[in-house]
Amino acid sequence: MDSSSSALPGQGTSPATLAELARHLVARASLVLKRPPAAGRANSAAPDAAKAGVGRVALVGAGPGDPELLTLRAARLIAEAEVLVFDHLVTADVLTLAAPTVERVYVGKKAGSHTLPQEDINQLLIRLAQSGRSVVRLKGGDPFVFGRGGEELEDLVAAGIPFEVVPGITAACGVAAYAGIPLTHRDHAQSVVFATGHVKPGGPDADWLALARPRQTTVIYMGVGALGDLCAGLIAHGRGADTPAALVENGTTRAQRVVTGTLATLPNKARWAAVKPPALLIVGEVVALSDRLAWFSPRRLSVRS
Repeated sequence: MDSSSSALPGQGTSPATLAELARHLVARASLVLKRPPAAGRANSAAPDAAKAGVGRVALVGAGPGDPELLTLRAARLIAEAEVLVFDHLVTADVLTLAAPTVERVYVGKKAGSHTLPQEDINQLLIRLAQSGRSVVRLKGGDPFVFGRGGEELEDLVAAGIPFEVVPGITAACGVAAYAGIPLTHRDHAQSVVFATGHVKPGGPDADWLALARPRQTTVIYMGVGALGDLCAGLIAHGRGADTPAALVENGTTRAQRVVTGTLATLPNKARWAAVKPPALLIVGEVVALSDRLAWFSPRRLSVRS
């Protein structure tokens, strides 16, 4: 193992050791907080659910990739789950924290390839909980930031299923930090806005004026396929063509790559580097700080301006 990889957060530890470490930390936190590991926080939307033998669903954010960015609550629930219903962006290292006996149900979505429609996933969660089991719905990042968590909970409430929500580090915060890009900075950006690179079919177009405001950091999820249109749209609505921009692929993991340029040059740079999802687009003057502030370098393959 070379020197650059030996010190990577969450990447230099075997899955078995990582799982043991997570169990130790969860047990230690439970002792300090005087809270038993199975302490319930489920909602009271279904007061008679326990009497009827109904299980519960925990909507859990798995963070952006590095398993050491999980919350203690998330690690505990993953370890205790009887069923894991997980997305494409949940990493293998995170899944190793589950018990060997857990039932795993993959419902991942990739561009142009959905294992199950969202409505079917919602109904699956209801059926699993109604069978009396403890279900963890595991999502990459934070379940309430472009994770459709709200849609799933609405159906759980309607069905009288107890649930809880465990937030995770959303990709914008985690990936930007690992790329050395502060989302806000007194000299460069007084606000930050999150947006998605694609919208619901039949939904409204992007709010370009809001995305292109000056002295703001704009973070766009799921924007690789439309990168050229996104950069052109931001320029057309007031952002300078020379505004620094970055595309971060597989952020916080050993496969992380950072491609930096400007709104004018980034689409060609990304094509040259063959960037593929998952990748996050970050636009704003703060991107220029990445050269000096970058600290996480799993592979020195960054393509910079």
